[in-house]
Amino acid sequence: MSELLPNAVMIDPADNVATLLTSVAAGDVIACEEGREVLARGAIAEGHKVALTDIAEGEAVYKYGHPIGHAGCDIATGEHVHIHNLARDDSGFDEGED
Repeated sequence: MSELLPNAVMIDPADNVATLLTSVAAGDVIACEEGREVLARGAIAEGHKVALTDIAEGEAVYKYGHPIGHAGCDIATGEHVHIHNLARDDSGFDEGED
């Protein structure tokens, strides 16, 4: 584990996305307090989600230990996860959530 200050939050070990505490640029290291690190594949704004693992199309996306939808396409580790690649369903989550 590196000495980087955490710049993302992952709440539950089952989460496959983390929420950014700061904006990042392509190539920046995204570090979670839990010790997980990934490289950003592109610019991602503060408060948005980043994939912590590869997520296959149709696979559930977990944030804070709960499914928030499923991957609308394959999502690579370090990629921005948002409305362009996250398909929402009737899981009971908040539609306004990032």
